Amino acid sequence: MESGYKIQWTDHALSELKQHFDYLEANWTKKELKNFARELEHILELISKNPAIFQASQHHKNIRRAVVYKHYSLYYRTKGKTIQILSLFGNRQNPADKKV
Repeated sequence: MESGYKIQWTDHALSELKQHFDYLEANWTKKELKNFARELEHILELISKNPAIFQASQHHKNIRRAVVYKHYSLYYRTKGKTIQILSLFGNRQNPADKKV
């Protein structure tokens, strides 16, 4: 992926990514999983080229949210020339469980 900004996943976000992929592998078809991975990669590419492309969070103006399909939201922030991925949140979860 060519970009102007480096993508960096936090430990928390990587943990959520693994947890969600484990769930999706068990419950989605391989085609659906492949499409999800492709969409996530596309979102990351868009963010790396233009970090301000997605809306700012209502509660934290320095954090932005990108919807990956309708099931997941990716929360991130910019620090210098680095994009920090903070969370991959399942939109069907209780919003109070969100840790951004």
